[in-house]
Amino acid sequence: MAENAVIHLSNVDVFQQKHLVLSNVNLHVEKGEFVFLIGQTGSGKSSLLKILYGDLHIGNGSGEIAGFDLKNLTESKVPFLRRKLGVVFQDFQLLTDRTIEKNLEFVLKATGWVDKNLITERIKDVLDKVGLRSKIKKMPHEISGGEQQRIVIARALLNDPEIILADEPTGNLDPETSEEIVTLLKQISQNGTAVLMATHDYQMIRTYPSRIIKCEGGVVHEDAKIA
Repeated sequence: MAENAVIHLSNVDVFQQKHLVLSNVNLHVEKGEFVFLIGQTGSGKSSLLKILYGDLHIGNGSGEIAGFDLKNLTESKVPFLRRKLGVVFQDFQLLTDRTIEKNLEFVLKATGWVDKNLITERIKDVLDKVGLRSKIKKMPHEISGGEQQRIVIARALLNDPEIILADEPTGNLDPETSEEIVTLLKQISQNGTAVLMATHDYQMIRTYPSRIIKCEGGVVHEDAKIA
């Protein structure tokens, strides 16, 4: 894998059950790069993301992400892979029965953090990065959808990932809030964490021009254009 690559797929076939979804995928994402992933529903975007965070196994070909060999990824290694990745979903998946602070603390403890002072500092640090330190004691239902998505991004940053995989992160948000989220993800990429963002929002892509990867007709186009 090239020195600066955080994702490298070579001639990969992607299967859901026994159904071939994408064939002969070649994909390369560099450290600190911001990349859009587009394609119609059913085109294989979600399957491609599942390959990257270890939810689906590679068929043919070879792949690496954040230093992990996807071809030989065992179940026991998946949690370690996911510590190197930040994953942001459309539905926020915050724990609704606890504060923002306790949501973030839960993730840190689950990934092996034990020192209370370090945990507290890390939580404050990621909340600063998303501009929401003042919401630390709030419950998820007490903040807006855009703020909840910022918290999800903060959660994704907790273990200082090499890449964030964002699956339709603005899908449930209004246009103005969506722009704030993409601006934030862009800033994160400029600080060295690669971002691969799946989206249906072509207006967003026009507003924030970046490299585009497109899933279409069972193949992946690495440098696609939109009309």
